[in-house]
Amino acid sequence: MRNRRIKLITGALILFSVAGCFLFKGYWDPKSPLFFKGAIAAFEEADAQNPPAKGQILFVGSSSFRFWRTLETDMAPLPVLNRGFGGSMMDHVNYYFDRVVMPYEPALIVVYEGDNDLAAYSDKTVDEVMEDFTNFSLRVFKELPGTKILYVSIKPSKARWDRWFLMNEANERLAAFAGSHPMMAYVDAASVLLNEAGEPNDDYFISDDLHLNKQGYAIWAQTIKPAVMAMFQPE
Repeated sequence: MRNRRIKLITGALILFSVAGCFLFKGYWDPKSPLFFKGAIAAFEEADAQNPPAKGQILFVGSSSFRFWRTLETDMAPLPVLNRGFGGSMMDHVNYYFDRVVMPYEPALIVVYEGDNDLAAYSDKTVDEVMEDFTNFSLRVFKELPGTKILYVSIKPSKARWDRWFLMNEANERLAAFAGSHPMMAYVDAASVLLNEAGEPNDDYFISDDLHLNKQGYAIWAQTIKPAVMAMFQPE
């Protein structure tokens, strides 16, 4: 009896240990939603201290939005809320939809994803990324009727230039998808970052050859703001 009890306890400890390893692994895996729990919790803490107004323009996506420090100034006088979390993919936004989209009841959602989804460390296909975009749109239409969606094209960069053929394909398909519904739109914020040779313009990127610098964001503002203004109609 005692031996059996020891075996049961040992088995339970092994089971919990294995489960714990998988859970812990998720916190260190940028492809896992668990990797972003801290960022989402930080948004919720900020909201608790200073609740955002409903019906704003929600910017959600990866680090290209997160690092847009001048977003409010660049979009003024439009009411914008930045909830970009670095390293995210479209399915991460879907996973945290109830926490990073729903609470704000936005009039318009501006989305930037796909950059990390199709990076070398990701094993996603363009079909899978498009499915994530589709799932996001369907959920918005179901749970936030009246909310519009503006998809921002995946940007080109030297750091991921070898993946551009996939990203460009995704952009073409995303543009067609967004054009299929009156509550969606697409803005090409990719071609403005290319030089005359059709390659990423060094003038618009910081030293990591991936993220935009001040000049790059200025170009984005000039490109994205008109598209936002065309879709945002405050009550």
